[in-house]
Amino acid sequence: MVYTLSPASLSVFMECPRCFWLYQNEKVRRPQSTFNPSLPSGMDYFIKIYFDSYRKRGETPPELASLKGVELFDDAALLKTWRDNSNGIRWEDKNGNTLMGAVDDIVRNEEKLIVLDYKTKGFKLKSDSHERYQHQLDIYTFLLQQNHYETEDFACLLFYSGPKEVKENGVVQFYTDLVKVEVSVDNARKLFEDAISVLESKIPNTKCEHCKNSSLKKLKKDHKQGENSS
Repeated sequence: MVYTLSPASLSVFMECPRCFWLYQNEKVRRPQSTFNPSLPSGMDYFIKIYFDSYRKRGETPPELASLKGVELFDDAALLKTWRDNSNGIRWEDKNGNTLMGAVDDIVRNEEKLIVLDYKTKGFKLKSDSHERYQHQLDIYTFLLQQNHYETEDFACLLFYSGPKEVKENGVVQFYTDLVKVEVSVDNARKLFEDAISVLESKIPNTKCEHCKNSSLKKLKKDHKQGENSS
């Protein structure tokens, strides 16, 4: 059996290897939250449009002013593929397992590429807000290198948080913070390899609040009942 993994699926692996194993091998999903805010997805869509308007003009958005000498990646067609959640940037290991990820944007520093990811938050940025996205940035950078692109040793997170104020005509202004994060392609490779190793082994014994006190048989039964009722 071969697998296709992404930063999202590897997040589950990092939280609970057993839940990760259950979905990848048995298609048993973790319980889904009943509250899924739509604002972040809407923000992401319009931020991409905003950045693309600068890309078409060959200009750099003011949010990137602290990154000296950089410009937006100018291959719009390729970037569209890399942004596509069903395609993204891909790499396949020698056994046919695939690692993929869909980026928000790419910045170029001469011949080196820099991953740029947009994040939205309902509160002001904290000093450790970037830490939960470390593996995501590591993976995107790793994928670029595996596709024969040179990269910088850092990636960037552009946070839109707040809101800061509401102006006339209902225009909402957010705080913006650009955070440089050092990346490790070695960590990305190890995370992927560790995840594949778990999937190719027996179901892990460690349990989280989602899968504790439940046998595999019961979890599969509950999952099937949930699908039938939806």
